[in-house]
Amino acid sequence: MIRNDWKIEEIQEIYNSPLLELIYRAATVHRQYNDTGEVQVCTLLSIKTGGCSEDCAYCPQAARYSTGVDVHALMQKDQVLEYAAKAKAAGSTRFCMGAAWREVRDNRDFDRVIDMVKGVNEMGMEVCCTLGMLTETQAQKLADAGLYAYNHNLDTSKEYYTEIITTRTYDDRLETLDNVRKAGISVCCGGIVGLGETHADRIKMLYTLSTMPEHPESVPINALVAVAGTPLENNQKVDVWDMVKMIATARILMPKAMVRLSAGRATMSVSDQAMCFMAGANSIFTGEKLLTTPNPSFDEDQAMFNLLGITPREAFKEEKELVG
Repeated sequence: MIRNDWKIEEIQEIYNSPLLELIYRAATVHRQYNDTGEVQVCTLLSIKTGGCSEDCAYCPQAARYSTGVDVHALMQKDQVLEYAAKAKAAGSTRFCMGAAWREVRDNRDFDRVIDMVKGVNEMGMEVCCTLGMLTETQAQKLADAGLYAYNHNLDTSKEYYTEIITTRTYDDRLETLDNVRKAGISVCCGGIVGLGETHADRIKMLYTLSTMPEHPESVPINALVAVAGTPLENNQKVDVWDMVKMIATARILMPKAMVRLSAGRATMSVSDQAMCFMAGANSIFTGEKLLTTPNPSFDEDQAMFNLLGITPREAFKEEKELVG
């Protein structure tokens, strides 16, 4: 049963249950609501890199940190479509474009992004953007251009948020998600593990996600990639079992969501990732980079899929099932 009325105590009980029991329960829910033999393959491209005015403590693209990330202006449409075609040929069915902006501005660059969205949509891929904060009007323009999904992560709990970001508020994030919903765009929203948060913070973030009027259609679970030059450069590597626990809990709370094993995969073994898939992950980013941080290559992921007997989920599957 799909629920939006979870109590924080219920989520605590699930999250803190014995790990093998948790994985079994999550796998059972996953099998009930999803095809466990398929995984959504997504590709993320940084279409405008670096120079961001935000102070997100984990982000190498913040202008105030010295991380060695080169600032690049907005890419040309033909370059983006060429990369999207390469991703599609490698098996990706969702293509996400990320720009290091605090918020979208109504200018020529936004008009260019609208054209990119139209171009990727015409290729038959689910097109996603992550561009920072959006107004209701901007969200509608993206929807009219054919945008399928919009990514805007909560990152952590509301209580811990100000320890990580001070240049926007938690409510700013929630307002953007509301604007995305009003425009009829699919919501992609999750968080990051390893920011220095407590287990209680992780539980509170999952509570916020799972008690939304509609669950996010996609829930990325990221492991912090500690980048030299950021305030979190010395944070310890996230334990794989923390990722498994988060994925399993998210799967139980939001049975139909695409739970995405996102940042941090580059340091995971195939067996680590297999445990995450067993716990309910059914989406990944593939390609050499996630914006500016390392990620497994297309070929590595294809070899893993062949070993595990996984096939890529087709684009627009849910829409096709509703029509059928």
